[in-house]
Amino acid sequence: MATVKITESNFDEAVMKSEKTVLLDFYADWCGPCKMLAPVLESLSDENPDIVVGKINVDDEGGLAQAFGVSAIPTLVVMKDGKAIDKQMGFMPKSELLKMLGK
Repeated sequence: MATVKITESNFDEAVMKSEKTVLLDFYADWCGPCKMLAPVLESLSDENPDIVVGKINVDDEGGLAQAFGVSAIPTLVVMKDGKAIDKQMGFMPKSELLKMLGK
C-alpha cells in the first residue's frame, strides 16, 4: 500500500477512525532528512499492509503540526485507536521504525 497524504479534511477518517496502526510522517519538501526517509517509508508501507503510513506536509498543514507539537522534522508519530502512542524525531532506519511500530 502506498503512503497516504493526510490533511485536516481527511485526518479524522484516515487516522482517528482507522482500524490499522497509523504512522504519521510530518515532513516538508525542502527537508533533506525527510527526503531520505521517504523511500524507507514507501518500502515499509509496501511490506506491511496492516499499517497505514500517512504523510503530513507541515507547510500545508500547520494546524496538524501544531496539534502534535511538531518542533522539528521529520517527526514520526504512531497512532493506534485514535491515540498517539509513540513520537520520535529525525531520520530512522527501517529496523528502528519497525521497533517503534512493535514489529
